[in-house]
Amino acid sequence: MKKNTMPLSHRSLRFKRILLKLSGESLMGDKNSGISHQALKDISSEIHSVHQIGIQIAIVMGGGNIFRGVKSSEYDIGRVTADYMGMLATVINALALKETLNTVGSAATVMTALEIDRVVESYSRERALKHLDKGKIVIFAGGTGNPYFTTDTAATLRAMEINAQTILKATQADGVYDRDPAKDPCAKLFSRISYEQVLRNKLRVIDLTAISMAMEQQIPIVVFNIGKRGNIEKIVSGHKVGTLIAGEGDERRDPIGDAPKNGKNC
Repeated sequence: MKKNTMPLSHRSLRFKRILLKLSGESLMGDKNSGISHQALKDISSEIHSVHQIGIQIAIVMGGGNIFRGVKSSEYDIGRVTADYMGMLATVINALALKETLNTVGSAATVMTALEIDRVVESYSRERALKHLDKGKIVIFAGGTGNPYFTTDTAATLRAMEINAQTILKATQADGVYDRDPAKDPCAKLFSRISYEQVLRNKLRVIDLTAISMAMEQQIPIVVFNIGKRGNIEKIVSGHKVGTLIAGEGDERRDPIGDAPKNGKNC
């Protein structure tokens, strides 16, 4: 039998245009804050490999590795000012990601909801779509440009605006669990869960406003572990990875590992 040598970019892919939500923490690597060169390089390589097979990629960048507006009370800073500081942190991360993506071979550009024209291009839906159609990776920074909104909400909003087929929510966990796996060794990972279940159970893996918006527009969300190499390519190629949040759900896998750490039967 003749082996199929057709490149992956010419085969059937599950998605053509995706919105990848990256947290600022994903850039920290083994550091306590800031940007790890190795983490930045690893993530950029993952994104580049998917870009090479013909996927149009937009990214919403978080800023939690530098500053999180929701923790403003710790600094005696007002919430509105703190949120703007957080938005500026996302611009720093986005610029770092853009330069690294360009270095590994994927053309990328940054667009921000905050007007910083001397540094990055201001967000425009029409220009963002043109960039994507020309084969550029578009990195959205600055959140929604308004305080009190998370970057999860910004990711859902941008996904709707650019007609992304899915939102890929990158985390440090393997997906959505029914309980906190760090506290309960019997916690089970959902293969699939509905928007309604996430809202009803207040599962904090993604902002509830973002979930409500995605549910209204029926945009599927895949929550996955960014630390496992090849996960993004597996998702766009149709493999089951992480947790799918969509219209129907509650499909749980067995607990991770051979046995609970505390020796109890689940």
